[in-house]
Amino acid sequence: MTSLPVTEMTARAREIFRRVVEGYIDSGQPVGSKTLAADGTLNLSPASIRSVLADLETAGLLAAPHTSAGRLPTDAGLRIFVDGMMRVAEPTKQEQAAIEARLAGAGPVEAALKQASSILSDLSGAAGMVLVAPKEQKLAQFNLVDLGQGRALAVLVGEDGGVENRIVTLGGAIDASALDRASNYITARLTGRTLAEAALAMRSEINAGQSQLDDASRDLVERGLAVWSQDAAARPVLIVRGAANLLDESALGDIERVRSLLEDLENKQSVAELLESAREADATRIFIGSENRLFALSGSSVIASPYRDREGRVVGVLGVIGPTRLNYARVVPMVDMTARSLGKLIA
Repeated sequence: MTSLPVTEMTARAREIFRRVVEGYIDSGQPVGSKTLAADGTLNLSPASIRSVLADLETAGLLAAPHTSAGRLPTDAGLRIFVDGMMRVAEPTKQEQAAIEARLAGAGPVEAALKQASSILSDLSGAAGMVLVAPKEQKLAQFNLVDLGQGRALAVLVGEDGGVENRIVTLGGAIDASALDRASNYITARLTGRTLAEAALAMRSEINAGQSQLDDASRDLVERGLAVWSQDAAARPVLIVRGAANLLDESALGDIERVRSLLEDLENKQSVAELLESAREADATRIFIGSENRLFALSGSSVIASPYRDREGRVVGVLGVIGPTRLNYARVVPMVDMTARSLGKLIA
């Protein structure tokens, strides 16, 4: 079964398909031939409409739930609709002004990021998400403490006094003096720098033979840097607001799907990876249902857009997650506008 491109549909089929999709998005319920015929504007009998619906179902664009004679769009049908038939509802100047006012009134950038997630939730009636770039604070001190059994504890102290630690696996038995030399070497080059900046400087010194470290201490430095670099890259900061919106009346008849979606949201690493895939997009990206492995079971859609700082650099991704019957025509431009408005606040 293959999806029928919009260009190969007859005008009648396009119109019926559009009405089924819009009716489903509006109500969350399958749309039947009697409902379409009752409108009167199609000038078609229910039998003629049923024939077209059957053709669209054969083409893979519509499906008929076993509990109803009506049709609803498949994920492939929604993709055809979103890419080629959707009539985007551009935000008004008043709506844009209201969004910018809410973001600007939130206070510091950290608060504005949380507000952006809430705004997206309010606008979509679903859950709003903001993926924040991990904050790379400037560092003050680094210590390696021997734990025995080939392990050491790497302790990192930030300029703000925050302390984090990680376990480092050693290459073998290491004496205390090597740990001290490595700790002192790293600390001397951390001051006023992020770990990424310090790592670049240290690796340049080591590669150029300018580090004056012995082999054991140099190995410790490399291991410590590797642990912290990998850790920072793997820690998504994902802000989610409005998850309760997913438990609306239409969800009560499909509680397993909603439970699966809420579990997906709990798995922030996977959701963050999906949003990260939209990071380099030129425009808002739309992921529909089974198109993405993560949401194949929950039947959910994600609308995501990167947001940039004032210099045009991508610093994060924001978006909306909800059932596949999201109001794409309204939510897509709202996500895009919120991304642009948030970018104005980020230095």
